[in-house]
Amino acid sequence: MLKGKSVLIGVTGGIAAYKMAGVCSSLIKLHADVDVMMTENACNFITPITFESLTSSKCMVDTFDRNFQFDIRHISAAQKADVLLIAPATANVIGKLANGIADDMLTTTALACRCDKIIAPAMNTNMFVNPVVQDNIEKLKKYGWTVIPPESGRLACGAIGTGKMPSEEVLISYILRSIACNKDLSGKKVLVTAGPTCETIDPVRYITNHSTGKMGYAIANRAMLRGADVTLITGKTQIQPPPFVNVVPVVSAEEMYNEVIENADSADIIIMAAAVADYRPKNVSDQKIKKSDSDMEIKLERTKDILKEVCKHKRNGQFICGFSMETENLIENSRKKLEKKNCDMIAANSLKCEGAGFGTDTNIITLITNDSINELPFMTKEQAADRILDAIISI
Repeated sequence: MLKGKSVLIGVTGGIAAYKMAGVCSSLIKLHADVDVMMTENACNFITPITFESLTSSKCMVDTFDRNFQFDIRHISAAQKADVLLIAPATANVIGKLANGIADDMLTTTALACRCDKIIAPAMNTNMFVNPVVQDNIEKLKKYGWTVIPPESGRLACGAIGTGKMPSEEVLISYILRSIACNKDLSGKKVLVTAGPTCETIDPVRYITNHSTGKMGYAIANRAMLRGADVTLITGKTQIQPPPFVNVVPVVSAEEMYNEVIENADSADIIIMAAAVADYRPKNVSDQKIKKSDSDMEIKLERTKDILKEVCKHKRNGQFICGFSMETENLIENSRKKLEKKNCDMIAANSLKCEGAGFGTDTNIITLITNDSINELPFMTKEQAADRILDAIISI
């Protein structure tokens, strides 16, 4: 995912420095080119050899170190980097950076960086809430730094409060948002629906479908990485929501309809990947339930056709993509759906194709518009999400 990207990691003197070994390891697995700079105090918590072993490159500490191929090291490192992450960031280093002080390798390089700069404060609670530290953090924000908020919990000093460095996954998510993709959706608002809806029969039973939400979540995540402002309206799933996305949880088709209608007008792109239950029990309180479940009499009524309603109110410049899950006549049935709903594109897939449909990490999708049919090969849902977004952008 990060092949060809250069990540510069700055490590300062805090107990959370040990977490950065895991961050570097994960970045290497994502095929990033990783360089590490440390303050002298950071070397008291973790050794440069650890980072050198993980990154296969020299860990930089001393500005005047002569043991490397000659160049102006703090300048060349700054020019090479696509993103700089300083974590953990002590109150001391935050103060230096906010006030233009460059008295070591890390702060000198940070001032020379023109790339995206991210910083993760981590310190004792009383230090973090100190007005001076808070003022310096606000200065960094004003100067264009992205500040990762610290978490609350039990700190290394034994205190309980705010100041804990976030998990490795959170730190990496900020890096991915910065450099993983070109920002070709920057300034666009994207609305995605995902997952199943559930319609209650009684306090125990409900009507639903086999959707896991994986395709919709993949689309939301890739749209976010490509710079979009994403809202994800989702039924119940077992998937961790993508970061930096506005997640709106729903249960029933009625709830999904209401949320989609409320958010649709402000969206530039709407992608309806949710598998909405077609039917719901009619007048649940009047259902006749006998002693045996097999004797249960349930009257059903159709749920609202959300895609059709959204397309009915489509505004100029808005793009709407629906999904079609078929068991036969994939192209014919999907094209009928495209025309009937009046949407701009249908992403069609078949339950009969191995590796496609519900519950898999892969998919085989055919993109259908009024003018074209584009059969995509077997690929991961993340790759399919990108191809769907590529098609929308091209249209």
